Amino acid sequence: MTNADPQELAKFSDLAHRWWDLDGEFRPLHQINPLRLEWIDRLSPLKGRRVLDVGCGGGVLSDAMARHGAQVLGIDLASKPLKVAQLHALEAGTQAVEYREVAAETLAAEVPGTFDIVTCMEMLEHVPDPAAIVSACATLVKPGGWVFFSTLNRNPKSFLFAIVGAEHVLNLLPKGTHEYARFIKPSELARWCRDAGLELQATRGMTYNPLTRRYGLGSDTDVNYLIACTRPS
Repeated sequence: MTNADPQELAKFSDLAHRWWDLDGEFRPLHQINPLRLEWIDRLSPLKGRRVLDVGCGGGVLSDAMARHGAQVLGIDLASKPLKVAQLHALEAGTQAVEYREVAAETLAAEVPGTFDIVTCMEMLEHVPDPAAIVSACATLVKPGGWVFFSTLNRNPKSFLFAIVGAEHVLNLLPKGTHEYARFIKPSELARWCRDAGLELQATRGMTYNPLTRRYGLGSDTDVNYLIACTRPS
């Protein structure tokens, strides 16, 4: 069975045509992209690296990493967002990125230990078996390489901020974007990383200030957070 939820794929496919609208439903994704890009590039410089972006959607992070000098493969199981990503790459002239409709687990069986860097951002909370995705990412990265994840914490504060606030009060995201039961505690994600043979290197939280309408990285991992791991050499 494919490790994907048909309803989740359909949800993002229905919005595919809006992926690169900077004022549309994916505006928060565009706003946080420079933050996560800078964090990745600081820990593991992208220039000249072979990078895999798992759950790439419309290619916002994939495209940015390619423009930072990486050779990028973005993969997803939602056809429409992938087509949007491919079209944007053509229109923008981004030559160092390609896209493929394939599951992470399938690719891991095909080309293990291939990539210098693997990213999986805002995707784990949308799949039935996130631990299997973590394991696939660990298999796909080269020994000595880096793996980056971002997701949402599971606690009352994250429910209040990420669902009630972001989806119903501030309208930052379409209603129904997230399902609270699928949020992932940092301790759970860290355990899956260790079980997959990865070593935790850094954790950062991502916050949003509704007054300034700005996102920032810091130590608060109560809602959105990022984890960086390495595969031992």
